[in-house]
Formats: sequence, C-alpha cells, structure tokens
Amino acid sequence: MRGNATQGLSLTYYMNLLSRYLRRQRAQVFVLAVLLLSTIGLQIVNPQILRFFIDTATSGGAYQTLIGIAVLFSSVAVINQLFSVATAYVSKNVGWIATNQLRADLALHCLNLDMPFHTTHTPGELIERIDGDVNELANFFSQFVIQVLGNLLLILGVLIALFLEDWRVGVGLMLYVVVTLIVLSRLWPISVTYMAALREIEAQLSGFLEERLAGTEDMGANDGWSYMIRCMLQLARERVRRGRKSSIAGGLVIGVANILFALSSSIGLAFGAYLYSREAITIGGVYLIFRYATLLFWPLRQITWQIDDLQKAGAGIHRVQALFQTQTPIQELAVSSGAGLSTLEAPTVHFQNVSFAYTADEPALQDLSFEIQSGQVLGLLGRTGSGKTSIARLLLRLYDLTGGTVRLNGVDIRQIPLADLRQQVGLVPQEVQLFHATVRDNLTFYASHIADEQIVQVLNELGLSAWYQALPHGIDTRLDPEKLSAGEAQLLAFGRIFLKSPGLVILDEALSRLDPATEQRLEMALDTLLQARTGIIIAHRLSSIQRADYIMILDDGQVLEYGERQSLAADPASCFSRLLQTGLNLTEATEVVLS
Repeated sequence: MRGNATQGLSLTYYMNLLSRYLRRQRAQVFVLAVLLLSTIGLQIVNPQILRFFIDTATSGGAYQTLIGIAVLFSSVAVINQLFSVATAYVSKNVGWIATNQLRADLALHCLNLDMPFHTTHTPGELIERIDGDVNELANFFSQFVIQVLGNLLLILGVLIALFLEDWRVGVGLMLYVVVTLIVLSRLWPISVTYMAALREIEAQLSGFLEERLAGTEDMGANDGWSYMIRCMLQLARERVRRGRKSSIAGGLVIGVANILFALSSSIGLAFGAYLYSREAITIGGVYLIFRYATLLFWPLRQITWQIDDLQKAGAGIHRVQALFQTQTPIQELAVSSGAGLSTLEAPTVHFQNVSFAYTADEPALQDLSFEIQSGQVLGLLGRTGSGKTSIARLLLRLYDLTGGTVRLNGVDIRQIPLADLRQQVGLVPQEVQLFHATVRDNLTFYASHIADEQIVQVLNELGLSAWYQALPHGIDTRLDPEKLSAGEAQLLAFGRIFLKSPGLVILDEALSRLDPATEQRLEMALDTLLQARTGIIIAHRLSSIQRADYIMILDDGQVLEYGERQSLAADPASCFSRLLQTGLNLTEATEVVLS
C-alpha cells in the first residue's frame, strides 16, 4: 500500500526533520548560535551606551568623556555588523548543506520506487518536488529555530531592561508583545493551504512542459502545438489563480503585522513623553524607552518573516513527507538460505501460473507457466501487447506479479535481494538511454572499480575499437547522445551487459535498430554473450531467433505455442512455421498469422 500524507504536520515532525539534517552539522550550528546570541547582547547594550552619551551631554559632561562614549558606541556597532555578516554566511551554509542532503535522500527514495510510481509521475513533476519544494526549506533549516529562539531572547532582554527602567513601561510593552504574538500565531496558518495548492500546480506545470518539450519532434510533425499551448495556458491560468490567493493570504498576515509594528513606536513615544513630563526619567531615558520600543519591532518582524517562511516550508514539508511516505509494493521476502545467485551461474527460469496486470481491468499475463533450463535460450514471439516485455520486467522486478511464482534456480525471486537479482539479470532494451557523460561512465554506470583494460576489451569484442580510438580522449571522452547513431547506442548497451556479465540475459528486440552491417558485426559478440548463459530473446528479426533452443509464442498474455525451435520450424501446422514462411519480419508476421 502506498502511504498517504497526513492532513496536518505536528511540531514533532518539524523538530525531527530539523534534528535529522542538522545533527551532522553540530559544530556549525553551535557557531551560529553563539553568533546570534552575541548579536542579541550587543543590540541590548548599544542603546544603553547612547543613553549614557545623551545624559552626559545634556548635563555638561567632559568632552573627553563624550569622545570615549562615542568610540565605544561605534566599536560595538561595527562588531555587531561583523557578527551579523558572519551569522548570515554560516546560516546560509548550514541551510544549503541540509537541503542538499534532503534532495539526495528524496532522489534516492524516488529511484527506489517501482515503475508504476514513475509512470504516474512525470520527470518534470518529480524535479519540481525534489528541487522546488526543498528550496523552500533552506531558510527553515538554517535560521528558523535559532532565529525564533534568538529573537524571543532579544524580546525578553529588552523587556527586562524596560522593567528595570520603569515597571509601567515594562508591563505596557509586554502586553503589546503578547497580543502581537497571539494575533500573528492565529494568522499564519491561513495561507499554508493556499501555498500547498500553489506548489502542486507548479509541479503539474513543470511536468507538462517537460513531457511536451521532450516530444518536440512528434508535436511539430503532427501540428500539435496549438493543443499544447492551449493546455499550457490552462495550467498557467490556474497557477496565476492559486498564486493570487496565496499572495492575498500572505499579504493579510503581513498587513496586520505592519499595523501592529507601527504601534510599538507610538507606545514607546507615549510612555517616554508621560514619564518625562512627570520628571521620572531623563532625556536619555526617553530615548532609551523609544529605542527599545522600536527595537521590539525588529525581532517581532523577523519572527513574522520566519512564520511567513514557515508557511512556505509547511507546504514543502507536507509534500516532502508525502513523497517519503510513498512506498513501493516491491518488497523482499525473508531471504532463504542459498537465495543468492552465483556470479557465473546460468540460472534455470521457472514461471508457474503467473498472472500480472498493469491495471486491474487489463491483464498483461494470465496463468502463464513455462521453464527455461540452465544455459538454454528461449525465443519469445507475439504481437504487440501480448506480454513479451512484461516477462522481462517481472524477471527484473521492475513490477511485481499479481499471482503465481517466478523462480530462479528454484528460489522465489522475491526472496533474492534486489541488488543481487538485478546484477544477475541483464536486459538490453530496444530504446537505449545514454547520458551526457564519458564513454566509461555510460558503459559502467559510474562504477569506478571496473578497469580500463576490461572496458577496452569489451569495445574490441563489439567491433568498436576504431570508433573509440578516434575519440579525442578515448574512453574518457564525454559523449553527446544525440550525435550517436542508433546502432552505436545499441552497441554501447550491449557493452554494458558484457561488463555486467549476468547469468540471465534478456534481449528485448535489442537488434531491431541495427542496420544489417552493424548486426553482422555483433553476431560473434552475441554468441560470446549467450555462451554458458541462460537467455531470452524477444525477437524482431529472423536472424536473432535462430539462436533460440525453444520458441514460445504469446497471445493476450497466454502461451499460444511452445516447443523446440527446430521441431516447430519443421512442423507445417505450427504457428512458428507459418511465421517463417511469411517472409516478413517477425513482428509483422505475428500480426498477420495471429489475426
């Protein structure tokens, strides 16, 4: 079952998230706390210095004394600014380290999810959720707790100083602070829902654009631009609508806060004027009360900013939590003794009453049973949608079957650790994914332990020696996948399997994109690849099926015909014999014979 996001997030979840990603940066967090506390102390001290300067000046104090006070005030102000710069630097560094780690954890979690998850979530949407949502958390990780606690400490220090000056001023401004915090704490949750809705539509828009731009060639060839633009404008209008609501909700919080902030100066001036008229304080005391009253504005303002950031972070955290709670149904069962597969072993493959469906109402495989002995090669034929590729996906556990059992060497594949299973089952697909990376990285998937000599040997076996020798930096040359021919890309895909050296090799119409000359170059390499290995060839061309020991023809997810290749070819009544007689390629022939 897939996890669902909770409707609300507890304070415990916020604190756990902070603790998890700040724990590794204890030293920097400690430095950040010291810097913030030092800044707070200096902000409380500086008005006292200026008050002393004013009172000294109005009472006719010595010139040298005034100069000394001014130098002290300036020094404290400069030190405070230096601490502020250092605080900003350290806090940003802490925030980006934490968010980068969170991005990595989210990306790894998504990569470990099953194929149904990736078919229902576009790459653009996942990029927006992994990067865009996490961007909103940078300030949450770097400053939220420390800034809120630090500003609360600043408020507390200012109130203590005001109480020491006059208890009436302390009580009045303390009530102001309490009322302001209560009002703000009641207002900030209003915009969380609107912010979450905005983030959701932004993810949808990113996913839509990514998918359509990836299909630029097809869209242009079929004149689909007008439809694309219309759909994009619909999403953009919805994004504007939700953005407007989110801005209004956020503006409501900020607007009320600004009104409350304006009251602080008025309250400070009122108390100062009243006490000065009663000769209870000096001119310096009036300044001190006014300065402290306005100083309360800044920590409250910063707390409001933090609350505003928390609104954005709350939406992001909610979506991050929902992503983390999404679980794959592909789980490993209790591993039995001997469940691992030997690296050099050609496993026996056994499908027993296997059923599988991508959706509940469209079965792809129905009560399918067959067996491939160790070292044998099965040729798999069938019309499009008959279930051929589904068999390959089940063997790799990209999907899990809905009924029956799949065994390798008598062991249920659900009892084999996924890493071991995918190391020992190699797939060469029809569509090859290459990366903007070096030849080495494209062949090894960034595995650094594979020796250069081994890679060169594989390229030679594939007939690519002249190709890679012409590259400016050999196997360290960075590839541009768009400049490679389909044949070169397919040969590199075969190279991956040679380096992986699995016990079970699956060729999913892997030769269909090769021209006859390239295919001929690959013939000897294929013989080497399938030697002493179990193989499944999902056929597209007649030449590739000649390597099969047995033939299985599927139709609507069921076995239509199964038997030894030579026997079926010699039997004029068999479907396979009729396929060979059509003279078409096997995909087209299957459609003709079975229709």
